[in-house]
Amino acid sequence: MAVAAVLGAVIGGVVVNANKSDAGGPRAGAPAQQAAATCEATQVAEKTLPSVVTISASKGNTGGTGSGEVIRKEGYILTNNHVISLAADGGKVSVLFNDGSSVPATITGRDPKADLAVIKVEGQSNLQVIPFGKSSDVEVGQPVVALGAPLGLSGTVTSGIVSALDRTIQVPGDNGEMALLVSAVQTDAAINPGNSGGALVNCASELIGVPSAGATIPSSEAGGGSAGDIGLGFAIPVDLAKSISDEIIETGTVTHAYFGVSVVTVPSGGVYLRSVVPGGPAAKAGLQAGDIITAIDGNPVNSTTDLAAVTLTKNPGDVITVDYTRGGQKASTKLTLGAER
Repeated sequence: MAVAAVLGAVIGGVVVNANKSDAGGPRAGAPAQQAAATCEATQVAEKTLPSVVTISASKGNTGGTGSGEVIRKEGYILTNNHVISLAADGGKVSVLFNDGSSVPATITGRDPKADLAVIKVEGQSNLQVIPFGKSSDVEVGQPVVALGAPLGLSGTVTSGIVSALDRTIQVPGDNGEMALLVSAVQTDAAINPGNSGGALVNCASELIGVPSAGATIPSSEAGGGSAGDIGLGFAIPVDLAKSISDEIIETGTVTHAYFGVSVVTVPSGGVYLRSVVPGGPAAKAGLQAGDIITAIDGNPVNSTTDLAAVTLTKNPGDVITVDYTRGGQKASTKLTLGAER
């Protein structure tokens, strides 16, 4: 069955491909989860919905909706970049709270590469902040609840389980470039257009992921119509979302790790260095145009996406081990990642 992933916001109904299919297994040493097959969704909804909001973004006659969650009592709200990117240049953003009140919001900062953003509302008191869980505690098979505004239907709650971990999913980003969902949490809880930026929580009502993409059967395989949710949704893991949102709030921007190379995927495996930036991290590590990177820190590199994932999960200044081949000869080097905004 052909399956394509689509952005989970009303304004982002673009078909994209899931490019990595290895499933993560249960995490060793993770705490025991609830024995029940599902969370007590009623209790989770009661605790969590006051923290979940519906976000509307518009520019001119174009607009759409998505979801978000309050992450700081000062009025900061976490969402996906693709939910609010339409309004980033002269547009408007508004937030609808669970109690029915609606207020304007401003964009604090965006990270198009990771598809995350933070917005802020002013003059609101007693905002209920969603508690953060930990990515290391998430297990395959544990029950979860997704909350958001699919198709603009605010306060929608769906439940399911964590189906897999460590997915890498490409989705359309700004200016024709691709964003990357790294180490994404896969769930069978219904994720539909408009859920983007909302909350995927555990049974303790703790945020464990930011729903960002869902899968549908292409219309050609569904008799020409939309198949809707098919039980394949993907969420940005909470640790990455927290790290990026903290940086946005503190600095207004995000700094990612930088290799200083131009690459293409080699069909037989690895990435070919088309060019190396003079004086950049790769050049300083001794890499040259024509080299083929085959592994990083012992993990196989099969495509340019694997290299891009490193820039999102590592920090500038981190030292990595790069395995590569040059003229058919295997070699290894230490590379200190640079910084790129």
